[in-house]
Amino acid sequence: MRLLKLLRTTAFRLALVYVLVFAVSAGLLIGFIYLSTSSFMAAQTDETLNAEITGLEEQYRQRGLPGLRQIIIERSSRSESSLYLLANADLSRIAGNLSIWPADAEREPNGYMNFTYDRQVADGIEKRLARARQFRLPGNFYLLVGRDVVDRRGVEDLITDALLWAGALTLALGLLGGFVISRNMMSRIEAINRTSRDIMEGDLSRRVELTGIGDEFDELASNLNDMLDQISRLMAGMREVSDNIAHDLRTPLNRLRSRLEVTLMKPQGDQEYREALEQAISDADGLISTFNSLLLITRAESGVLRENFAPTDLSAIVRDMSELYEPVAEAKNIAFRAISGPPVTCRGDRSLISQALGNMIDNAIKYTPSGGAVSVWVQREAGTATLKVRDNGPGIPEADRARVLQRFVRLEASRHTPGSGLGLSLVAAVAQLHEGELQLDDAGPGLIASLRLPLDA
Repeated sequence: MRLLKLLRTTAFRLALVYVLVFAVSAGLLIGFIYLSTSSFMAAQTDETLNAEITGLEEQYRQRGLPGLRQIIIERSSRSESSLYLLANADLSRIAGNLSIWPADAEREPNGYMNFTYDRQVADGIEKRLARARQFRLPGNFYLLVGRDVVDRRGVEDLITDALLWAGALTLALGLLGGFVISRNMMSRIEAINRTSRDIMEGDLSRRVELTGIGDEFDELASNLNDMLDQISRLMAGMREVSDNIAHDLRTPLNRLRSRLEVTLMKPQGDQEYREALEQAISDADGLISTFNSLLLITRAESGVLRENFAPTDLSAIVRDMSELYEPVAEAKNIAFRAISGPPVTCRGDRSLISQALGNMIDNAIKYTPSGGAVSVWVQREAGTATLKVRDNGPGIPEADRARVLQRFVRLEASRHTPGSGLGLSLVAAVAQLHEGELQLDDAGPGLIASLRLPLDA
């Protein structure tokens, strides 16, 4: 059953296709070598025969029949692979190492013939293959010059055997390689499936093991682990949001309900009812704003807002947000300064970046005492664009700078200041969405908040 499963794998099918393609390619290559070698050897044999016939014909013209006969006798004694037969008009043998004129010869249109002849060997008579060409001499004599082609046929048979063995060996090794590759891939995929089943059964801490080879399976496992980590972070964020909503929003909801109950418990005039309703509406608006901030943070952290990314001029955002918050700063007797420079472009969501910068400026104004100063500017820093907001308020202790980026976290010094504790959480979520970072540094006195974003390529 396991073998059948292995044979059905995509890896085995791909390996088999590769083997077949390789076998066909090897077969074509060996076949080409066979045909080329066979053709070359045949052409070489024919050229040798033509050269010998031409030479013997010339000897016949110069020395006559006796001289030709003597030459054929000499050559016949020196070589067994060369065949000669000098015959008269009735094809009776005069000289040569062939006893009779071949009667069963297979003749070709170009004058060549293929035939078998008998050769004396130690064990008796052996049938041999030969290729020859006949020539008619003046005086009604016939000359046959041939070559023994058994060795050439042996080479051709050797190449044919090599072709068959190479094909069989290639197929066998390919099948073996397919099994090995399939088993290896099956084990890697099974590890991923096993981890997936454990996660589906509730063990969310499981991760796919990496082999350390750095191949595509390790890359897939790493991506899956990153995805699982992201899912775990989102789930943890959802649990945290639920806990925070249950804990931090219960107080304003109870306060709203108590105010309305107190209003209904005793007779009130129109003015008192109006004031109570206005206060209730204000509390409801605060709750709605908190829920909207939570929703925006969750959407930013999930990454679904990346589809809105476009080239964004941060200098223009600094100018726009400065115009919006400068009157607020003046109302608190705070010196507000916005440094506007040349365009600095990054790729992002303009609305989210504007809201993040607005939260940074709002925090700076909120915690800067009357007579203080707030500065806003953007600058390039080693491949990043950085939005900076500086104030000379109380600042944030270094030990609390990571904690204030969490939802609903408010330090003791800001407990009596209006707010939900989501401002910097939203800025951090926007930084994460844009693959940037939010950094809080001491301004001595005060705080410098830096939102770093990658520059537009």
